[in-house]
Amino acid sequence: MAIGFSRSRNIVSQLQKCVKTREFLGRRSSWTSSPFQSSSSNVTSPALFLPNLRFNSTISEKQLAGDSDDDPQVQSLDFPGGRVPYTSEMKFIWESSQNRVPCYRVLNDNGELIRNNNFQQVSKEIAVKMYKDMLTLQIMDNMFYEAQRQGRISFYLTSFGEEAINIASAAALSKDDIILPQYREQGVLLHRGFTLLEFANQCLGNKADHGKGRQMPIHYGSNRHNYFNVSSPIATQLPQAAGVAYSLKMDKKDACVVTYFGDGGTSEGDFHAGLNFAAVMEAPVIFICRNNGWAISTNISEQFRSDGIVVKGQAYGIRSIRIDGNDALAVYNAIHAARDMAVREQRPILVEAMTYRVGHHSTSDDSTKYRALDEIEYWKMSRNPVSIFKKWVESNGWWSETEEAELQSSIRKQVLQAIQVAERTEKPPLAELFSDVYDHPPPNLQEQEKQLRETVNRNRQNYPSDVPV
Repeated sequence: MAIGFSRSRNIVSQLQKCVKTREFLGRRSSWTSSPFQSSSSNVTSPALFLPNLRFNSTISEKQLAGDSDDDPQVQSLDFPGGRVPYTSEMKFIWESSQNRVPCYRVLNDNGELIRNNNFQQVSKEIAVKMYKDMLTLQIMDNMFYEAQRQGRISFYLTSFGEEAINIASAAALSKDDIILPQYREQGVLLHRGFTLLEFANQCLGNKADHGKGRQMPIHYGSNRHNYFNVSSPIATQLPQAAGVAYSLKMDKKDACVVTYFGDGGTSEGDFHAGLNFAAVMEAPVIFICRNNGWAISTNISEQFRSDGIVVKGQAYGIRSIRIDGNDALAVYNAIHAARDMAVREQRPILVEAMTYRVGHHSTSDDSTKYRALDEIEYWKMSRNPVSIFKKWVESNGWWSETEEAELQSSIRKQVLQAIQVAERTEKPPLAELFSDVYDHPPPNLQEQEKQLRETVNRNRQNYPSDVPV
């Protein structure tokens, strides 16, 4: 070990002696071009370099040389992964900066444009569709929630307070982009054309459900809409998203992957694995974190000590932005820009959307047990993303109260009809429990199916009568 240490000191000494090698190290190093340079005016290049490219390996001992330690121009060392500047001053990196990362915003809480905003203008057609879908999502959530309370479905989960993140992000994407959701992104699927009847079929698990009734409610999925099936385990979709994005990169597709998760998901190991994989493989994936303040009953103050989620991106070499998730225009513009960078530059992007979960975590939760009613009411009334966007759309003369009343009435009728039709639709046959896994079911599975049928036939009174045996 002493010999190795002595040799290392000798190498460092040689670094200071050869001008020729210093030039080789300084000018040919891949550090010299910043990976954060971009044609987009919305991206700021940092003063310090961050790894994003494949850097030169440690240079051989024969090439190690340099000038005097006193030369201020030569104060860096070569290590595996690239050159690193050095200093004689011992200085720890602070756990957080004094100022929080700012939040990108376009509209204020009154639906008015903030001054000096260079946002990309949204057309009337896009804006009106966004608002209609936000309102549809809000009404659909409310009626399905009530249906669960009436015992018509077993479980439901709303997106109250997060409608802008759902709809505006979906509006900014291409239909070819692939979605890996968490479980609070039904609005993304709605915007892509998933019908109210399809939502009802899934929640009621009938024969028309694309999942053949095998999943619990709200676990939607649609090949037609490039929307992966919802999976209950938290954050498992993140490394999967990096993998799917890498496949798009290999196939040279003009598309990206978009995956959603909550603030609680960042405490899972899959969050770190997913971001690191995406960064190293330079995969075109957008990670959208819905930082809504609560991971069920766990407040963000008990979730992490960092300045939210956005700062975690830089640690992995991922370009990141924090946005107001209750501002539909801010969400649309940020995701539109993020998609352009992800596809054009083949890189991952992290977006932290600041918002608030107005509803309970699910129908199995009572959030009034761990947070104040006036807190919920404030966000519901004063910071409602649907109301904020509605004011902006109305100020442009694109929407009226008459249209509002007509749409609300129409949506309620459509949702009610969808639930009634789904309730009358037959359940999947018992055989569907055993299909779609093996091409030819093995003997043990055949035996299980036989035993189940015999049990059901002996005890018909204990099993649903609408399930074909």
